[in-house]
Amino acid sequence: MTPATTSVPVPLSGPRALYNRAAGRLTALIGDGALALAARFGIAGVFWLSGRTKVEGWLTVSDSAVALFAEEYRLPLLPPELGAHLAAYAEHLFPILLVLGLFTRSSALALLAMTAVIQIFVYPDAWPTHLVWATALLVLASRGAGRVSLDARLGLR
Repeated sequence: MTPATTSVPVPLSGPRALYNRAAGRLTALIGDGALALAARFGIAGVFWLSGRTKVEGWLTVSDSAVALFAEEYRLPLLPPELGAHLAAYAEHLFPILLVLGLFTRSSALALLAMTAVIQIFVYPDAWPTHLVWATALLVLASRGAGRVSLDARLGLR
């Protein structure tokens, strides 16, 4: 991420200059790599834990997950059995890819689409939570996984 440029001159001294120097140091200290790493692990944890509630054992979709899709989620155009399986597998696969930093942008976009479906069709009143998820996923989709990732190691942007 690059700082936004403005036409307002930055004073060399005073409170605004002090604030801007501190902001510059903070930007340099944290950096895009640390931001991407935190976003990857944070959002991966959210979806991984949700996926674990839908399965028994390693990846056997539970009857309660299918019932949840049939009775509470009620997604249009998607049978509950298929919806439960797709969600459970997606909530396991994409978090693993995010933690590894492999195919990060596409994984983030897949989870962003899932977040949109949840927001629109399942829990429309949970928009503050979904906006936090979407923000982390948009950072990853737009900026990538960062230097500490398999994407970087493989030369993938």
